[in-house]
Amino acid sequence: MPLKTPILIVSLLGTAAGVCFSQQPKPEEIPTISVDVEVVNVYFTVRNKQGGLVANLERSDFILEEEGQQQPIKYFARQSDLPLTLGLLVDTSVSQGALIEQEKQASSQFFSQVLRMRKDQAFLISFDINVDMLQDLTDSARLLKQGLEKLRVNAGAGGLGPGPVPTSGRQRGTLLYDAVFLASEDVLKQQVGRKALVLITDGNDYGSRLDLKQAVAAAHKVDAIIYSVLYLDRGFYYRAGGAGMVGGFGSGSALKKLSEDTGGRMYEVGRKKPLQGVYDEIQQELRSQYSLGFTPARSGPGFRRLRILPRNRDLRVQARQGYYAR
Repeated sequence: MPLKTPILIVSLLGTAAGVCFSQQPKPEEIPTISVDVEVVNVYFTVRNKQGGLVANLERSDFILEEEGQQQPIKYFARQSDLPLTLGLLVDTSVSQGALIEQEKQASSQFFSQVLRMRKDQAFLISFDINVDMLQDLTDSARLLKQGLEKLRVNAGAGGLGPGPVPTSGRQRGTLLYDAVFLASEDVLKQQVGRKALVLITDGNDYGSRLDLKQAVAAAHKVDAIIYSVLYLDRGFYYRAGGAGMVGGFGSGSALKKLSEDTGGRMYEVGRKKPLQGVYDEIQQELRSQYSLGFTPARSGPGFRRLRILPRNRDLRVQARQGYYAR
């Protein structure tokens, strides 16, 4: 979300013959005008042709475009040690039942590793027929581990999910999009600095009040980067028959959009890449980010598209595709 920086304009009073120091106004008498200047911050990573992270670049290595027009980069930094606010959203619908124990173990280790700065914080949400906060923001890996122990499948009829997203009258089973909205609006909106959501799910949404586009917009508005982890119990979908199998195996497109639009990546857990390996890659990326800041060329609300272009064409930038101006 754009930040605002105050600019102080000072008016000094003098005589016609010159400035008389003895007649300068006292500090409390100096009139000030507060001018709001919108500054947009963007966090991004850079990879080479082999897919490796590149962490030694400078401001001059990039070109920034807003709505196709080049903009000057006012601020630039490498943000490997900037505090992080992280949300882990875990799918606990019936299709994920056989995977939950593995998720508990790998996620506990992930929290222990990623919460290494003094101001790093994380929270834990489960989503199925409801969206439940299992652990609110904390810097305690112990409390997050206790929250992970509460993960369990919920496939019952249920009532309304908590938060501002009513779901009555719909067939509910996996409120993926509602969970992204609630994590963004109810938790991350009040935070500053780097923010990320990690989703562990088979990618299917059943019964959310909001749709994919609204979930992406909610993440954009709080500057959250989404990392999606496609984790399938293939046996479940085989047992469910053709329709269930297609739904499960074709579910990566929504996760890919959630991630790529917000500047993250989608991962898929498999034999060659277990969940812990995925977590290791996410953690490495979060500690290899750059940030830049710029002032929009024009004022007014709405969504504006962004592009960060590396001058070296062998490099690829991974960044959110736009932002919502005030």
